[in-house]
Parts: sequence; structure tokens; C-alpha cells
Amino acid sequence: MARPPSQSELDAHSDRIEQVLAAHRLPVQVQGGTVTPRWVRYHFTAAPGARLSAIRGLAEELALALEAPAVRVAREGGTLALEVPRAEPAPVRLLPLLRGLPALPPSTACLGLAEDGRPLLIRLASPEVAHLLVAGTTGSGKTELLRSLALSLALTHRQAHLQLVLIDPKRRGLAPLERWPHCLAPVIAEPAAIRAWLERLVGEMERRDRAGATDPRLVIVVDELADLLAVAGKPAEAALTRLAQRGREAGLHLVAGLQKPAAAVVGPLLKANFPVRLVGRVASAEDARVASGRAGSGAERLLGRGDFLAAAAGGLTRFQAAWVAPDDWRLAAGGGLG
Repeated sequence: MARPPSQSELDAHSDRIEQVLAAHRLPVQVQGGTVTPRWVRYHFTAAPGARLSAIRGLAEELALALEAPAVRVAREGGTLALEVPRAEPAPVRLLPLLRGLPALPPSTACLGLAEDGRPLLIRLASPEVAHLLVAGTTGSGKTELLRSLALSLALTHRQAHLQLVLIDPKRRGLAPLERWPHCLAPVIAEPAAIRAWLERLVGEMERRDRAGATDPRLVIVVDELADLLAVAGKPAEAALTRLAQRGREAGLHLVAGLQKPAAAVVGPLLKANFPVRLVGRVASAEDARVASGRAGSGAERLLGRGDFLAAAAGGLTRFQAAWVAPDDWRLAAGGGLG
């Protein structure tokens, strides 16, 4: 069982933060914080005229003083926060998290715990959401988040109300989901089958447009988007673009995973079509910019293993992604949320 930091440890860290910044003529006052399963967030205010870039430039020195592998400076309105990883992080298990929630609105998924310790939910049918991009390099927890998101939808919706289409050129990441009755087919991996299914989904979208229908919701989960574009080619890209542009009104939603967010590969498809981005650790600041759709997100400094940023509506929310343990897959298949 992970041990939370003691009050004396929190007070000592607060003092060190103030001392490091004061030594660089950046006086601040730590005003409390939040302990989450993965990190501690120290809230502080800076003196008038203190530059945020100067404080961020001291991230390495702050990490050294706090004996942490890395820290991240975040801004929320007029206040600042220093996010420090816990020495003994606690995993966030999806099934117990869902068990503690009230009934969720339709087409709503649970992503994990937000930086304030509350469950982070996302409603696909919202006009501000529609489609999701989940980005992160190896070890970030990208595929685990895709699985948790899809499983949370399956556990909280009847098959008649929500169905899943799983596309995975490598056939590995989404395999645990394919036995669920919500899935319209086993994991789709072969290039010809990917193209055929995407064309079929475009046809269903057009049929629903003519009929004014949106049910059941169809959630198309893709892991890995760049591989799909590479193996299935321009026809698949054209179909995905049409689904991204017009799918929400017909009840079709894309949830796409991306390991290497290179603008040359996925830029045209991502631009304006994925208003919500869930970004884990990436390799560089440029990858972070492409994945999150904004500069300075700091995603390249995330910790991996489920440490994510949700970029939506002009804001960033850090969260610990929910995880499905091997035993929990068996519980879920048996109808349990324990």
C-alpha cells in the first residue's frame, strides 16, 4: 500500500520551494496543496513582476532540492502550482473508481483522477468533445488509457445504446476488449479490413444523416493512428477525416491513439478535428505541441505510467489515468465493479 506523504514532509518541501526561489530573487509563498495518487501539487503566489518563465527555468534546481526526478510548474489563473511526483505513487484502478460514482450521463467515460483528486469524466456527445486524441510514447500509458476509456463505456452502457469498433494494426493493445458484446467485430487489423470497415462506418454515418438518427452511439477506437495511416493509405485517411468532420451529429465518435505525434504524418487529420487531446509523456517539446495543439504544455516532462494532461477548451488539466489490473478484467467480464 502506497504511503501518503506526512505533514512534516509536506511542510519541509514547502520551505525548500520558497528557499530555492528566494535565492534567485523570486520570492514566493506556498499556500497549501493537493495530494493525489501520483503527485503532490504545491500552490503558491509569486511577487508582482516575477516572470513565469524564470520560475519554470528553475525546474531542475527545484527538482534537485526536493529530491524528485522532475517537477512541473503550472499556472491556474493568478496562482501557480509546482507538481512534484510522490516517492510512492498509488495506482488508480478503474473498477473501484466507477463503483464510487453515481450513474453517469449517456456517452460519458471515466478517465481517472484529476489533479484536485476528483474523478475526471468526459462526455463524447458534447459539442466541445466529439472526438478524442490520446497521445504518448512507449511507457506513457496511452494504450492502457484507451482500454480503460473503452471499458468504462462498456460497463456503464447497454449494448443497445453504445457499441465499439476496435482498430489496431498491431492487434495487441485492444485485444482484451474484443470479447465484450459491445464490439461489432473482433479487433480489425488487416489493411483491407480496416479500409472496408471505415467505408462501412462512413456509409452508416450518411444513412443516419438522412434519417436524423444518432443511436446507438458508435465509438471507433484506434490504436495506433500513424500505423493505420501507413498501412491502410489514403482511402483510410479520407474516411477518417470524413468521420472526424461529420461523425458527432450522427452519433459516431473517434478515439485515436498516437505514439509519435509527427505533424507531417497526422497534422492535416488532427487540425480542428480533435478538440480534446489526452497527452501523456512524449519525446520532445515539439511532439508535445503537436499532440496537445498548443505550445508550452510541458507534456515532455510528464512522468509516464498514466501521468496525463487533458487539453480542452483552452485549458490544461493534469490527471492520473485509470488502470485495469489483470484481475479486474475478470471481474468486469463477470459484471462486477469491485
